[in-house]
Amino acid sequence: MINKISFADNKKYYLNNAPMGVNLGSSTFTHSYLEHSELSNKQKATVLASSALGMALPLAFWSKKAGFSLNPSKIFKMPMNPFKNWALFKYKPVDKVLEYDDAAKIISIATGSVAGGFAGGALVDKENIKAKKREVLSQLLGDVIVPITCVWAGAKVFKHYENTLQKIMPKIAKETKSAKIFNTISKNIPNAVATLGSLGIGIVAGNKVSNEINERLYHKKVERGIKASDFAPHVDDLCMSISMVNSGSEFGTKLGRIIPLALLVPGYETGTAREK
Repeated sequence: MINKISFADNKKYYLNNAPMGVNLGSSTFTHSYLEHSELSNKQKATVLASSALGMALPLAFWSKKAGFSLNPSKIFKMPMNPFKNWALFKYKPVDKVLEYDDAAKIISIATGSVAGGFAGGALVDKENIKAKKREVLSQLLGDVIVPITCVWAGAKVFKHYENTLQKIMPKIAKETKSAKIFNTISKNIPNAVATLGSLGIGIVAGNKVSNEINERLYHKKVERGIKASDFAPHVDDLCMSISMVNSGSEFGTKLGRIIPLALLVPGYETGTAREK
């Protein structure tokens, strides 16, 4: 969900001595209306910490619902390594485990991150509250709710038709190594199509929805174009999609451990958003 890049030299970039995003003659150069380049490292660290704090409540709720204790003394008294067997870190789907296979979980955790990031950003950067409010919409709608809803729906549809789809995929009736590789790839093609297809639709739809609502609410034209590179930052969407399609497997559960880290990003992006 990383939509912008902060440059280490903290410089603004101009075209023909004019800031990007303004009209030059008859041409309009449209870039994001936000920047992340002028906050200090201390301010950015505050926003990151507040995003993590905002995530703590929904994470604690879902961990407790999955059957895990929130008492630190009980956690550290767990058999084996507590950091290997507790909710956020446990990756083996045995007994109880915290799975990220439901849209409500992801959206609630992301909302906590964005709320925390906004609070932290408002604390250290009061002059850019309006920019942060617009970023709340862009992050929650464009990068979380719409894409994840599409991913969740796509995973549900795939699970319903999974057996039928796998039966119609071509197979080689031989025991050779090459035949086994071909059959494995063929079997997983519907899974890959469902994952990437639903994610792609979600990213495009989320971009359009957030642009439209931002424009209507703030009366400011926002054009956040999508490039091929925009798909890579949606780590949490991709991981959730794979986790849902492979729910109950060790692979899906392991991959789910990345999601909380990825969901720090929308909070950080919200809190560090600034006006051009």
